Amino acid sequence: MSTTQTERKTENLPEWKREEVDELVEMLDSYASVGVVNIAGIPSRQLQNMRRDLHGSAELRVSRNTLLVRALEDVNDGLEELTGHVTGQVGVIGTNDNPFGLYKQLEESKTPAPIGAGEVAPNDIVIPEGDTGVDPGPFVGELQQVGAAARIQDGSIHVTEDSQVLSEGEEVSQDLANVLSELGIEPKEVGLDLRSVYSEGILFDPEDLAIDVDEYRADIEAAAAGARNLSINAVYPTTQTAPALLSKATGEAKSLGLFAAIESPDLADDLVSKADAQVRALAARIDDEEALPEELRGVEAPEPAEEETDAEADEEEQADEDEADAEPEDDDDDDDAGGEGLGAMFG
Repeated sequence: MSTTQTERKTENLPEWKREEVDELVEMLDSYASVGVVNIAGIPSRQLQNMRRDLHGSAELRVSRNTLLVRALEDVNDGLEELTGHVTGQVGVIGTNDNPFGLYKQLEESKTPAPIGAGEVAPNDIVIPEGDTGVDPGPFVGELQQVGAAARIQDGSIHVTEDSQVLSEGEEVSQDLANVLSELGIEPKEVGLDLRSVYSEGILFDPEDLAIDVDEYRADIEAAAAGARNLSINAVYPTTQTAPALLSKATGEAKSLGLFAAIESPDLADDLVSKADAQVRALAARIDDEEALPEELRGVEAPEPAEEETDAEADEEEQADEDEADAEPEDDDDDDDAGGEGLGAMFG
């Protein structure tokens, strides 16, 4: 809003109000996130403590609602959307943190407090089972009157079971307020309730900000892992998946090269190892050691390698069967020749 417009809006205000509006505008202009908080029911001393605890991370300012509305409108940076929340006992809060961080900070700063007669229960109020520590007397009747299961036991008044004495949303009676006070039960939390916050052009309501950060982080991590797996399975290269895709392709190319026995400097050692294992496996199947060269006599079949061994064994067995089927029936001379040929091959 222009200076002329601001002056025109405040020209009829007393000097102290104009100064207050100017200070509010300056404060609101200096933060990335601005919110309206409910301060009803918070004692003055506790409010001062809250303001002190926020120092360094956020700033709380309380003023007349008419002046708060005027300041929000004068900033003219979208903050006028907050004016609808300026009702009752409120203040404005500014921070350079994001709205989620502000909401979490305000919720964590809340403290238990007693509840008075006429107030609305923020949740179900339960008097827990156990020894109240109160000597026998009229108090047992007061407990029973508000709906608690109580009796005198072992020289004191006991609540014999957890007793719900009020449901959420119901009004607290004077009798219940007295009983809760006597027992030291503080069923409500006192703190700054965020009504709304405006940040980076977006108006956030409390329900938008009430998220479980750990659960949200886990969901994001799971989604990222799922997206990465999808990218890899679909062979869709990105900055994050390119190294994994290259590694996968390298492994698959190596497996193909070994299977096809492709001569390559990168595969030489593995091919020699594979051939050696196949020779040893074949030698272990031959009963006549005289037919084997000396270095292969008495060798045992090598331990199966992981993954590829079963497939290779099946392939070799199939090859042996195909070879046996293809060989014609020979006479004894041919058999002897075959034996000599095998010896020559290994010799």
